[in-house]
Amino acid sequence: MTPTATPIHDVIGVGFGPSNMALAIALEELSQASGKPLDALFLDKQQHYRWHGDTLAEGSEMQISFLKDLVSLRNPTSPYSFVNYLHQHGRLIDFINLSTFYPCRMEFNDYLRWIAEQFSDRAIYGQEVVRIEPGFNEGTIDHLRLVSRDGQGREHLHQAHSVVVSTGGTPRIPSVFAHLKGDSRVFHHSRYLSGLERLPCSQGKSMRIAVIGSGQSAAEAFIDLHDSFPSVKVDMVLRASALKPADDSPFVNEVFSPATTDLMFNLSAQEQERLLDEYRNTNYSVVDPGLIERIYGVLYRQKVSRQFRHALLCRQEVKTAIATPEGLELTLRDLTTGQERTHRYDAVILATGYERNAHRELLAPLQGYLQDYSVDRDYRVLASPHLKAAVYLQGFCENTHGLSDTLLSVLPVRSEEIGKALYRSLGKTIHAPLEALHAEVATGT
Repeated sequence: MTPTATPIHDVIGVGFGPSNMALAIALEELSQASGKPLDALFLDKQQHYRWHGDTLAEGSEMQISFLKDLVSLRNPTSPYSFVNYLHQHGRLIDFINLSTFYPCRMEFNDYLRWIAEQFSDRAIYGQEVVRIEPGFNEGTIDHLRLVSRDGQGREHLHQAHSVVVSTGGTPRIPSVFAHLKGDSRVFHHSRYLSGLERLPCSQGKSMRIAVIGSGQSAAEAFIDLHDSFPSVKVDMVLRASALKPADDSPFVNEVFSPATTDLMFNLSAQEQERLLDEYRNTNYSVVDPGLIERIYGVLYRQKVSRQFRHALLCRQEVKTAIATPEGLELTLRDLTTGQERTHRYDAVILATGYERNAHRELLAPLQGYLQDYSVDRDYRVLASPHLKAAVYLQGFCENTHGLSDTLLSVLPVRSEEIGKALYRSLGKTIHAPLEALHAEVATGT
């Protein structure tokens, strides 16, 4: 069925996670400064707002300060700050009494949901954008056609003069497990809670579960299974020789500052790659040191009690994965000795990270007009002169903009940069500097 035509918006955001929520806030501020609000719409495939909702195991905490919310680094007086969220919910004093910079993820998810509710008039849920097509006008592409699909399989058409793609990562499934797609006993960590609900352990039955991975998600799954499911035995399987701590020291953390984005973007491609490799241990295949200590303590107490419930299988590569009625047989190859052994599990959780290539599929109809999805400093995709409509990417620019591109750290500043670029591309002027606007908010004028 052909989608029904719709009005042409100024901008449509694909996805309404933290990145595009921060953009919605920035556009609201810019509209106050310019007196010219943009007609913005946001589309999200979820039926209602949730941030990593299927991974929010009890007790999991943020690894980033609450001050790196969606606004505070740009405008600490914003009504959308985490501090104001606490105040509005009557928990500011209680949070202060926790003496921590790191809220639990459940609370940060609630903070984001609180913001989403305030922009509900600009968001449509339950529609997944499946492709973005060119809209021609006298030989040029002056708008874009976004085709979305709802839960009943019906297609809808939305149109805009500019698009901001912020769909996040796609679960990475190792090729050795690809043929097991659809087997409820094998699932990615992104479906952690719903996956566990379908397993016998949710009814208290004994199970042996393998967690594949060596990063924060794998470690959180391990400790949650230990704490919440006494009947479960866990093997954490990793290629590395040990769980490695995330470097969260002050000087290293400066790599996530907005100023580093300028530094990164102005480097040569070779130097950009070198910088990413140098600081990869801040974000990839690393675990919060406190969580490492907890896991070590669990395994040590097993030695004391001589009751060996869990195991950490290091330097192991999964060679084959075979599904049988009795269980899942994983053949592991020891990377030191080359020896192979087969282990049987009742379920496998893939804490194997995410890929960042969903934008390529969405924008495939525009590929002939794009310069291999490269972006400028303001995150606009470089394009031929025939493509007048602007396309921006959030969360797909790590190679040119730095490790913070997929994280929360630069969202307040990045959203303002993209917002200003949107105003320029649409030919709308911002009369007052945002610094003056922020000062007015602070003083109540």
